[in-house]
Amino acid sequence: MNDAAEMFEPDAWNERYSGDEQVWSGEPNPQLVAEASALPPGTALDVGCGEGGDVIWLAGRGWRVTGADFSANGLARAARHAEAAGVAERTDWWQVDAREFAADGREFDLVTTHFLHPPEAGMAEVTRRLATAVAPGGHLLVVGHAPSPAFTHLTDSHRDAMFLAEDLVPALPADFEVLVAEERPRSMVRHGERMDVHDATLLARRAR
Repeated sequence: MNDAAEMFEPDAWNERYSGDEQVWSGEPNPQLVAEASALPPGTALDVGCGEGGDVIWLAGRGWRVTGADFSANGLARAARHAEAAGVAERTDWWQVDAREFAADGREFDLVTTHFLHPPEAGMAEVTRRLATAVAPGGHLLVVGHAPSPAFTHLTDSHRDAMFLAEDLVPALPADFEVLVAEERPRSMVRHGERMDVHDATLLARRAR
C-alpha cells in the first residue's frame, strides 16, 4: 500500500486479509475498554471492525454488536473469530464503506470506530455520518492515530490522514455533548520496538 488513498481502499485490505496469518492481536483497543467498560450493555456498531477484536470484546460483555467493514475477507475472519470465542449469537456483520455510510434509520447505543484514516482529512465526514446512527442517549467513540514524530516510517500521505480529536468536533450534530476530546498517550510495539504514540480520542453523547 503506497499511499493513504490506496491504504483506504477495499482491494488493499482484502489482499491483506487473504492469507492465513492473523493481522491484529485480537485484543480490544484500549480506549474502547477505557470508555465502554462503564456503559450498560445495549446495541453497538463497530465500523472498521477488521478481524473483530472489539466486536468480540463487546459481545462478551453482553452487547449485541454489529461489526462493519468494507473488506469481505476481514468480515469473514471476524465471523470465524466470533464463532471461536462463543459469541456468534450476539454478533451481526455489515459490509459497508465508512465513507458512504448511511444509517438508514438504524440506531445503536454505542457507535465506535478505531484507526480509520481516510485520506484528505476525510475522518470528519465519516464522524458526521456515524453520528446519525447513535440512538438518543447513546455514545459515539472515535479513536485514531494523532500526528506523532514516532511515525517516521510512514509516508507524508499516511501522516496527513491522521487527526486530532478536536478536528472532529465540528462534525458532530448540535444534539451531541462532547465528553472527551483529547490525545491519550499509549505505548505500542512495532517490529519488536516499543513506540510512544497518542490516540486521538473523541467521546460524545447524544441527548435523549
